[in-house]
Amino acid sequence: MNERILQIINDESVFLFGARQTGKTTLLKKQFPNAIYFDLLQTDVLNRFRQRPALLRESLEQANEGTLVIIDEIQQIPDLLNEIHWLITNKQIRFILCGSSARKLKRQGVNTLGGRAVPQYLFPFVSCEIPDFNIDRAVNNGMIPRHYMKESPTSLLKAYVGVYLREEIQAESLVRNLTGFSRFLEIAAMTDGEMVNYLNIASDCGVSANTVKEYFQILEDTLVGYMIPAFTKKAKRKVVQSPRFYLFDVGVTNYLLGRTNLRRGTTDYGHAFEHVVIQELVAYLNYTDNPNKLSYWRTYTQVEVDVILGDAKVAIEIKSAEEVLPKHLKGLKSFADEHPDCRRIIVSLDRFNRVVDGIEHIYVYDFFKKLWSHDII
Repeated sequence: MNERILQIINDESVFLFGARQTGKTTLLKKQFPNAIYFDLLQTDVLNRFRQRPALLRESLEQANEGTLVIIDEIQQIPDLLNEIHWLITNKQIRFILCGSSARKLKRQGVNTLGGRAVPQYLFPFVSCEIPDFNIDRAVNNGMIPRHYMKESPTSLLKAYVGVYLREEIQAESLVRNLTGFSRFLEIAAMTDGEMVNYLNIASDCGVSANTVKEYFQILEDTLVGYMIPAFTKKAKRKVVQSPRFYLFDVGVTNYLLGRTNLRRGTTDYGHAFEHVVIQELVAYLNYTDNPNKLSYWRTYTQVEVDVILGDAKVAIEIKSAEEVLPKHLKGLKSFADEHPDCRRIIVSLDRFNRVVDGIEHIYVYDFFKKLWSHDII
């Protein structure tokens, strides 16, 4: 079993969120084998608590102070949070509340425990959790644990997207038109890693721009996508301000776009390679509670840098080239004109690490090792 980076806070109650199949249940059972466990995916358990949320309090009233209780799929019954609140306050019971969607827990009137539970997030695998990590496998399969380990994950990805649409979207009645949302999901995959233009996407989907914004919010709330903002500080030249969107795992993007057998040197491989590096950075910043935000930089003359960390502390260009050429450094050089103190890095498949004109050339495997050794930021 792969050792996961995330360590659950052991002296507080926790909301543990993560997309489906990222390994939340496996992680919790390994770290807390003696906890009291309620799985709301079990129909009988779900129905009993849905009919009488007070049953949870009655079941735990005699539990000792400090008892740990895990409730899986907590978003299924938000009303349980009232009982959990009482048990935390009056019985000092500790809870880990696990879920694949924060949407129901954000709605008005839902008890969010008044700060009594700390949010933590589990992402797909990261490189340091896989002893023999292979970048080509990550680019093709994605990093969802079951998918990465599979020689050919296409059938698993098909089932994954189907389960997401059926259980997260249809069952929770998040949208009226499931077919329209399915079409939007395909369009969203096409814009993966690109700037978001709500009007263009709305035109392609045949819905309003407001509906598209709502759909993107659903993807974020169900933890299958996130927005990366544009870096706009201290701009001497006019820069783009639209965010970029990424699905949470490149394997899902590959499936929705029909991308298979991605080979080095192709455009599709390059897009997927960039996505894998972005995934790793997003997970790193979250797992380490790093306060530096991730953004990107692009001018209206189409000069860009893929990643800016913090207030221009680090600028990172991501290229799948096996030989870095001067043309690959254009964005980093332009960014340095405005931010001369910024550390500049190009991550690639070029095996020869070096520094040229102040730009660090780092082989992707070495970059990931440096990242998790806290040598990047």
